[in-house]
Amino acid sequence: MAQQLVATRSAAAYDGVRHWAAGHPGDGAAAAQLALGHALMLDHKYPEAQDAFAAAKQAGNALDDYAVYLGAQAAIAANRPTDAIPALANFADKYPDSLFVPNAPITLAQAYLANHDPASALRVLQPLQNTQAGGHVDFRATLAKAFQASGNFAEAAKLYRGIYLKDPLSGEANDAKNQLAAMQIPLTVAERKQHADAMFNAHQYGDAAIEYRELKNNSELSQADRDALEIYAAVCDLKLKRLSRNDVEKLPVTSDDTAALKLYLQAELARNVGDESGQDALVQELMTKYPQSRWLEEALYSGGNMYLIRKDSGRAIADYTALVQHFPKSVYAPSAHWRAAWLNYRTRNYAESARLMDEQIQNYPGGQEIPGALYWRGRLYEDVEHNFSQALNYYHKLDDAYVNTYYAMLARQRIAAIGKRDEVAVSTTLAAVRDVDDPELIDQLPENDPHLIKARLLANAALNEYIRPEIALSATSSEWGALAEADIYESFGETTRALQAMKRSKIPFTALDVDDVPKAYWEILYPRPYWATMKADSDANGLDPYLVAALIRQESEFNAGAVSRANAVGLMQLLPSTGRGLARKDGIRHFNSNELLDPTVNLKLGTIDLRQAINKYDGQVEYALASYNAGDSPVRQWIASNDYKDVPEWVESIPYSETRDYVQSILRNREMYRAIYSGK
Repeated sequence: MAQQLVATRSAAAYDGVRHWAAGHPGDGAAAAQLALGHALMLDHKYPEAQDAFAAAKQAGNALDDYAVYLGAQAAIAANRPTDAIPALANFADKYPDSLFVPNAPITLAQAYLANHDPASALRVLQPLQNTQAGGHVDFRATLAKAFQASGNFAEAAKLYRGIYLKDPLSGEANDAKNQLAAMQIPLTVAERKQHADAMFNAHQYGDAAIEYRELKNNSELSQADRDALEIYAAVCDLKLKRLSRNDVEKLPVTSDDTAALKLYLQAELARNVGDESGQDALVQELMTKYPQSRWLEEALYSGGNMYLIRKDSGRAIADYTALVQHFPKSVYAPSAHWRAAWLNYRTRNYAESARLMDEQIQNYPGGQEIPGALYWRGRLYEDVEHNFSQALNYYHKLDDAYVNTYYAMLARQRIAAIGKRDEVAVSTTLAAVRDVDDPELIDQLPENDPHLIKARLLANAALNEYIRPEIALSATSSEWGALAEADIYESFGETTRALQAMKRSKIPFTALDVDDVPKAYWEILYPRPYWATMKADSDANGLDPYLVAALIRQESEFNAGAVSRANAVGLMQLLPSTGRGLARKDGIRHFNSNELLDPTVNLKLGTIDLRQAINKYDGQVEYALASYNAGDSPVRQWIASNDYKDVPEWVESIPYSETRDYVQSILRNREMYRAIYSGK
């Protein structure tokens, strides 16, 4: 009921929660009043929200700190700061275990500021400047306002500048800029450029372009600086797909790093129109003139990716290799290095591929490419070098360190195929593979833990954002907190939220054997809602129901109401046009695409669609899954090259990262479902 109130905030929803509060005294009523206060805050009805939080304080005890703190926030928003000040003045003494202890001084200072008492705000905040709380952006923003209100513009400006430059994506950054302007303390051009660069690096290209263009109009700048800013704005336009060759040709000629940037822009536009020779020439010019420029780094990675897609392995390898050589610390280096290793494998340059794969394991330990490097290096030992014992060493290491990955699944197949062999000394390369410490996890929740009790009441109040941090306050939450949060969502029938909570838990599930983790965790991470219907529809279409569950987990995370940006609908993410065609063939009359939101309909039609996709590729599941994600045409093209030793090599060679990860994830999911539920 509270969840519905937050979602709709309709009169009926408000009345329903008020009625429920009246009939459930104690902590239940307190939770309901908190839900009302939260909804009223969202509706900007601050005096009414304050009253609701006060009622929550009167109704029960378990959530008193929430009622007091949130009530103080409502009082400030209602322009009643004198109500908030006494409530927050001794908050930590009254509620020492509260989630809001670090925030209470900030909110108290905000109340003093709203009451035109900056001296008291400074008295609260200044002693905390060198504490952990003092580093938070909201603390620094409030302290800056207190200095500003007290007339100490120098200290205020120092803090505002720090926020603008060090926290450019925060909500406080734009306010910091405005407050500096209000104090007539302008930001320097260099500071504004630094901020714009930060926005660019955060992929906020529209905001960065605006900042660059505003700076370009500064009359105090030299022509060279204005030219550079014009080129920076152009690269934003490129990222926003609104830059043409004609635009680049009109850009000024410069002599600093923006000259490299201009060459990069030209190379990207050449790539976009398929001008390979033009792109190559521009990258070579970058290499010659600007060998340390970040724009050469970008151009090499972009060029390697272009040739990867176009199946020109030689030129892709050259670009990736050059990137690693010139920029070994680049964020692209692990990926570029792996792609060079894999393309050498694909071109049957096995000796170089083996060298690079071992180098990958040693130089980039912990990277996402390591499971693949372990598996394919093992395959080289097995298939090319016929060193079966060393191959087994790699496969066993992979199975130990990354047991629940697609590659470990393949490794176990190879271990079974090879059988027992004489032991050999383990390659020194494998010493670089990082082991994961098994966490201590329990499946018996401490029902009397006050933070767990609060978390459940918060869920009843639809204050979902506080559930996880409240649980984390418990000293023993590392042993059960992830399960508790997910279990709370499960209790409301919210399978998707429970699954997402478990994914966010940072428990290293990929490295933990199924038997080493309580089953309750796995059953939330790999759930089976609608199982009876899913199994019946799968059986009717000759499908493995665990494959269907694996696909749904990847497509919609079991959210029956999911609608993608491409307008794919429901559990199995069917397009309305696909649904209509399947319904017509299945004899369903008067079909409406909204029916795809019905799990029963979606599963019935989705399993038919998956069966047809598998049949289309002669039963090869990997091809069918790839087509499910990328479409038939690309998959047919990838198959047509017909130069793969086996299906795993074909999967590894899928040039679209999203599709490759999609196929591997579903096959991994299927394996996990089988391991978890094989006894049921």
